Amino acid sequence: MKVTFQIEDASPVVMECNAGDNLLELARRGNVAIDAPCSGNGSCGKCRVKLISGQLECLPSRHISDEEWAQGWRLSCNCRVMGDATVFVPDIASAYQSRMKTADLSSPQEIAIFQEAQDALRESGIHFQNAFRSLVLEMTAPTLDDTMPDNERLTRAIQEALGVEQVEIPYAVMVKLAAALRKYNFRLCVKGELVGNTFRCMELSSPEDTVIAACAIDIGTTTVSMVLADLESGRLLAKGSSGNGQIRYGADVINRIIQQSRPGGRKKLQDAIIQETLTPILANLCRTAGISAKSILQLCVGANTTMNHLFVGVDAESVRMEPYIPSFFHWDGLLAGDLHLPANPLAPVRIAPNIGSYVGGDITAGTLASMIWDKDEMSLFIDLGTNGEIVFGNRDFLMSCACSAGPAFEGGDISCGMRATDGAIEACTLDKETMEPSLSIVGDGDQKPVGICGSGIIDIISELFRCSIINAKGLFVREGRRVRRDAHGMGRFVLAEAEESETGREISLNEVDIDNFIRAKGAIFSAIDTLLSSVDMTVDMIDKVYVAGGIGSGINMKNAVNIGMFPDVELEKFAYIGNASLTGAYAMVMSDQANAKCAEVAANMTYLELSTYPGYMDAFVAACFLPHTDTRLFPHSLQEM
Repeated sequence: MKVTFQIEDASPVVMECNAGDNLLELARRGNVAIDAPCSGNGSCGKCRVKLISGQLECLPSRHISDEEWAQGWRLSCNCRVMGDATVFVPDIASAYQSRMKTADLSSPQEIAIFQEAQDALRESGIHFQNAFRSLVLEMTAPTLDDTMPDNERLTRAIQEALGVEQVEIPYAVMVKLAAALRKYNFRLCVKGELVGNTFRCMELSSPEDTVIAACAIDIGTTTVSMVLADLESGRLLAKGSSGNGQIRYGADVINRIIQQSRPGGRKKLQDAIIQETLTPILANLCRTAGISAKSILQLCVGANTTMNHLFVGVDAESVRMEPYIPSFFHWDGLLAGDLHLPANPLAPVRIAPNIGSYVGGDITAGTLASMIWDKDEMSLFIDLGTNGEIVFGNRDFLMSCACSAGPAFEGGDISCGMRATDGAIEACTLDKETMEPSLSIVGDGDQKPVGICGSGIIDIISELFRCSIINAKGLFVREGRRVRRDAHGMGRFVLAEAEESETGREISLNEVDIDNFIRAKGAIFSAIDTLLSSVDMTVDMIDKVYVAGGIGSGINMKNAVNIGMFPDVELEKFAYIGNASLTGAYAMVMSDQANAKCAEVAANMTYLELSTYPGYMDAFVAACFLPHTDTRLFPHSLQEM
C-alpha cells in the first residue's frame, strides 16, 4: 500500500508501507518534515496533518476539536495506515524548516552586538587576528625555455610574496592548479592559512575574488543561527536562522539520543542538521553576501554536548547514561570536508569545548561573550533554551549547571507556541478590570498573530497572575469573556479569536500550557538556587545577571521575576545579551586568541551535575508555583502585585 504526503508549497512524497505502520514514523522514513516536539507520544499536538482520502486508523486527541476532526485533521503520531491514503502536511507543521530567515545585517542593532563583544574582548587584551590570508599573485607563463612545473611556480610566488619557507599545496588544490593558472592567465588569487613559516593553500580563484570568510554557528536544540563574516576585516556579511530539522525526532536531547541509537538513526540525525538545516542557511548566506562557499576558510560551532555529538555523527548514548560521559569535550583537526559542509573542504571546524554532559560549547562560547570571567563582580549568566544552562562566578571561579527546562522558552510544549519569528506574540499587557489584552507582535505593523514565543508567554502568565485570573498553581479562578473552558472544564485564555489570527485558528494559552511553562521556569529557578547553595552563597550576593538565548528580542525581566523564574533582585542588575553562543562563536572563529581563551574558560569551569545533587528535586518541586512556595524569596515582586 502507498501513502502520499501532499506537502504545502513542496512536491508530494509517496511512500510504500505496510498495514499498521505509524504515520509519523512513515513520514520520518520519507524525510517528510512534520514537527513532533514530543517525539510522537501525543502530548504536544503539533504533528497535525489532514486526511484527504484513504484509510487511516486514528485515535482521538484533545488537540483536535470535533469540528477539525470532521474536516479531516489528525495527529500523525496517533494514526496507523490501513490502506492507500493521501494526507496533507501544512506549512505550520514544518514551520521549523520553512521559516528560514536571512538578513544582510544593515541593521545597526545587529552590528552593535558583535561590535560590543569585540570591544570588550580587546579591552581584556584579546586581539582579533587569525592566520588566514588572501593574496593576488602574478606569475610568468611557462615557455619552452621556462619549463618550471606549476606547483613550483606557485610555491616560489607565494614565498616571495609572504617571505615564508614552506608552502603546502593539498591534493584538493593540486588537482585544479593547472586549469586555474591557465584560466586566469597566471594571475590569480590564492587563499590559505599562514601558520608559523608555512603557508597552506586552500583555494584558487580569480584575481577579483579576494574575499575570505568565516562562519559562526549556534546549533540550538530548537533553533539554528549563523553569521558570515570577512576574516580580514571582521565585517559581518550576512546572518541567518532556521529551526533545527532534528525537531521532528523530538524537542529535547533525550528523545534525539534515543532516536540516534536506533538502526540508521545516527545518520538521520546528522543529515537533519547538516543537509536539511545548515546547508540551506549557508547557501542563502553566501548568496546574500555574494561570495562562493569555497571562500569560507574557517567555521566555529557553539552547541550543547548532545548537539555536538549529533553534528559530527558520534554516538551520544553515553551522554544520557550514568555516569554521563560524552565521547569528547574538545575536538581539534575537524575539517568542513569531513562533514560535507558547503564550505571550503579544507576549512577547519572549531567546536567550542563542552564541559559536561549537559553543559556544552554553547555555554562556554556564551560565557566568553558575557565577559564574566574577566570581572570582579559576582555574575550570573543564564542561557534560556530547551535546556537551561547557568554559570555563576567571577574572574576567580566559575560554577556551572544545566537543567532540563523543555522547549517551552522557544514555543515548544505550548499549544500555540512558536519561535520568535514574524507573527509571534512577544509581549502582552492585560487590563485588570476588563481582562482585554494589548499585544506586541513580531513583524511589520499589519502582522496578524500566528502564535506565542517565549517572551510573550512570560508576559501573559505574569499578567494573568497579576490580574488574579489564575492562581499560584496556574489554574483559572476568574471568569470573563476571554476565559473559555472545554467539555472537561479545562480553562484557557483567548489572546486572539480565529478570525483575528494569521492561521485562522484561535490563539490561546490553556492550563496545560501554563503548567508546562511553570515547570520550565521552576527548573530554571531551582537550578539557580542549587548552584548558589553549592558555593554557600545567596541571592543578595549577585551583582549582575546576564540573560541570553533565543527567547525573543528581549524579555520583560520584571515579569520573569514576578512568576518566579529569576531571583528577586534589583531590575537594574539584569541585562539581556541576545544569542551569546553565536556572539562567542563569532569571536572564536575570528580570533585565535579568543579561541584559546574559550578553551581556558572551559578548563577552569566546575560542572555541577544537578541530577545527582542532594536537594535539587525538592527545590524544583518548591519552585513549581507562582512565584514559589516560599514567598519570602520574592518580597518585592509580590508587594508590587
